Amino acid sequence: MFKRAVHPGEILKEELEELGVSPTEFARQIDVPPNRVGQIIAGKRSVSADTALRFGHWFGVEAQFWLNLQT
Repeated sequence: MFKRAVHPGEILKEELEELGVSPTEFARQIDVPPNRVGQIIAGKRSVSADTALRFGHWFGVEAQFWLNLQT
């Protein structure tokens, strides 16, 4: 049985909701345009190396975690 691949945006959305942080506020805190975060959450944009570094720093995980979600 195969598992459905999960886009990093789904994980990001769940994590932000659990923390009570809006995507716009998160984007401000990691210094990226809000539409970048919105597009990732919508599954319309992949996570670049730069964005993975920013996500990793904010969440306290390795950037590779976010990049690995895409494979």
